[in-house]
Amino acid sequence: AVPEAMPLQEAIAVTVSYTVAYMLIHDLGNISSGHTVLVHSAGGSVGQAICSLLRNMGGITIIGVASKTKHEDIKDSVTHLIDRGSDTPTEVRKVCPDGVDIVLDCQGGEECNKGYSLLKPLGRYILFGPSSIVTGETKSIPSVIKSWRQVDKVSPLRLYEDDRAIFGFNLRRLLCQQAGGHERVRCVVEEVYKLWQSGVAKACIDSTFALEDVTEAMMKVHERRNVGKLLLDLSTEPKAVPTTPGKGKKEEKKDEGKK
Repeated sequence: AVPEAMPLQEAIAVTVSYTVAYMLIHDLGNISSGHTVLVHSAGGSVGQAICSLLRNMGGITIIGVASKTKHEDIKDSVTHLIDRGSDTPTEVRKVCPDGVDIVLDCQGGEECNKGYSLLKPLGRYILFGPSSIVTGETKSIPSVIKSWRQVDKVSPLRLYEDDRAIFGFNLRRLLCQQAGGHERVRCVVEEVYKLWQSGVAKACIDSTFALEDVTEAMMKVHERRNVGKLLLDLSTEPKAVPTTPGKGKKEEKKDEGKK
């Protein structure tokens, strides 16, 4: 249950983001001290939750990938920062020549090949919520298909030979459609609330919008201008819509004369 002292907005911002982050780190990644972790979209709500939990564990090198405009806001949450527009493998190997132990990738598409190539032996690549499908003003179905077609097909034999692993994570399917998933998620949520009560899990809220301003909120997400979660609040007043000044009587008469 949600702790009584937990404000509603914090409950919304913390529950999903930290549940995903917790399961990526512990259930799939098995991350521990000494590991090097590459986190895509480090400036997003899940990315910041991941970084928060990893910092609390201690002894973990965190390489965050984020848009340049977010670097100042999130620089203290990671060990190294990489610009999203740069060549990720090249930049990662500048700070970690041997590669990384874990890749947490919410981008998908061509990033899959890059992430897999960075894994050390016994490394784990984890794909969750591929945002490349929905982000960007110029995204289209053909461009998404092209991006995913560029992904190499990795055979089980190659995984065996490379000593690497690939995982996928979909919280909604785990919670609603897979046997045993609901109970596991419930247990993780309880752990997340304990982390909130101890001050480890902190809400990362970028901004709050009225329901009527949902289009503006979605554009902010798509353009990657948010650091953390965006919330829709039914009690928030919508932004005033600019109105066109009404015509005066003289202008109305002129219009009638033209007719």
